[in-house]
Amino acid sequence: MTNREMLETAMRQSAIDMGCDPTDYLKDTNVVKPLILKEGARKYLKEPITCNLVSYGNNIVASVTDPVRDIVAQYIDKFEFYHCFETPNMHWLNDRLLKLGHRICFMAEYYLFDVDRKIDLSCSYKTKMLGPKDLEKLYLPQWSNALCADRKELDVLGIGAYDNDELIGFAACSADCFDMWQIGVDVLPGYRRNGIASYLTNTLAHEIIKRGKVPFYCSAWSNIRSVRNAVKSGFIPAWIEMTAKPSDVVDKMNE
Repeated sequence: MTNREMLETAMRQSAIDMGCDPTDYLKDTNVVKPLILKEGARKYLKEPITCNLVSYGNNIVASVTDPVRDIVAQYIDKFEFYHCFETPNMHWLNDRLLKLGHRICFMAEYYLFDVDRKIDLSCSYKTKMLGPKDLEKLYLPQWSNALCADRKELDVLGIGAYDNDELIGFAACSADCFDMWQIGVDVLPGYRRNGIASYLTNTLAHEIIKRGKVPFYCSAWSNIRSVRNAVKSGFIPAWIEMTAKPSDVVDKMNE
């Protein structure tokens, strides 16, 4: 599997998620489409969604509901596309969405594995690959980045690092869509900054590729620890997303 093949797979998946064509992400002009979550969309994408803005570094593809179509179209044409995902320009959009009962909800950066980059990582603790049966007993707070209790059926593969018999680091992946598996990782506080997270993430990425799937990784821009792990593990930024939802949905999340 090549980097190009993985990027093309990601764009195809984003097109399913957004109701557009994969070639829309390669255009040098912005694209606005009606919001349609097609069959096969990533499992964690849940309605209601007001709009979703995605960029692979060329333009913005925006999937929108009718009430905000004109506002979003004006926004992405008003500012340079990469500034649309940050303040202060983002306030322009959010202020206008608020008047209609919506607001910005999610912002994230997504990474794909760089198979051309050869890195040498090691772990001073023994490690073990884990299957779905092994994961059943690990839905605990300390592993909440690696596993999602609300979508247990999607968690398909993991790798643990052990100090004697104690699990001290753990990475797992969820089959969020057919062709792409997302990696999450946790390390117990006393064992951090020892290269455990990067080793587990890198090893799991290779195991995912062996199974014919594309590994991907997601992080908030502000989560420096997670971003560092992505880069050290062999991942590179691939696309960004910003999602708006109804204000009452966002308010409930903040309770």
